[in-house]
Amino acid sequence: MANTPSHIKAWVYSEYGKTQDILKFDSNVPIPDIKEDQVLIKVVAAALNPIDYKRALGYFNNTDSPLPTVPGYDVAGVIVKVGSEIKKLKVGDEVYGDINENAINHPKTIGSLAEYTVAEEKLLSHKPNNLSFVEAASLPLAIITAYQGLERAELSAGKSILILGGAGGVGSLAIQIAKHVFSASKVAATASTAKQDLLRKLGADLAIDYTKENFEELPEKFDIVFDAVGESEKALKAIKEGGKVVTIVRPATPPAIQFILTSDGAVLEKLQPYLESGKVKPVLDPKSPFPFSQTVEAFSYLETNRAIGKVVIHPIP
Repeated sequence: MANTPSHIKAWVYSEYGKTQDILKFDSNVPIPDIKEDQVLIKVVAAALNPIDYKRALGYFNNTDSPLPTVPGYDVAGVIVKVGSEIKKLKVGDEVYGDINENAINHPKTIGSLAEYTVAEEKLLSHKPNNLSFVEAASLPLAIITAYQGLERAELSAGKSILILGGAGGVGSLAIQIAKHVFSASKVAATASTAKQDLLRKLGADLAIDYTKENFEELPEKFDIVFDAVGESEKALKAIKEGGKVVTIVRPATPPAIQFILTSDGAVLEKLQPYLESGKVKPVLDPKSPFPFSQTVEAFSYLETNRAIGKVVIHPIP
């Protein structure tokens, strides 16, 4: 703890706009203070999410924290300091989590794209032993979104599901969780031609190439459609009578339900056995990890929407 610096290196923006224009490297950011229910984490790896660049564009500036901001939700690292109310975690623990309980309502001004960040104990879980920091960092926001979204859709054993965007960060985990955690009777998923094999490898029973066929026109209908790409209107045509559509991309066409996660370390703990057994695996883009110095390039790549699984930053100085 004595080695903790007063100022840290981080990526920062002071105005809204495209990440390529506004994101700047700053080697002199004051280290964040911890509250009683928080821990200070030495960041080892951090993942990027679409919400990071949407936030930077000012999509939810009415509820955002004041600028300047260090972006980043997902973190994997080592605890170096604990608040007085911390019960389960201790200095030296390897942890991971999504540091913002509510994604769009006053997220932290110092996110995970920094040498150190803070998080409440309830948002964190111990890193699974079989996962690297890079793999662990790739999971929290996406895996919690997948799990809570499937829960919200009331997926259960014997129900069929179609996942739109099965090769993306959330979709690649939703396939695995639908199959192994919720025991869906059939898992279908969409992706482009080059990603069909990945869908099958992840456990999809039916891989749909959206460049060649329209999923909403298939004769087969599903109990649930999990929409990770923003096509809720078409998704409503792909459900059985009484079926449900949950979308994580707004706006949602009623009666599709728009869903935003609530970060929760308890979900990560619940999924730990599936991660440690290898039934649910992190999916990293082949270009990952990007070094800390190439964070802007990593954002540019994520924004092409061509990434497979997750884009991760590592090492972080």
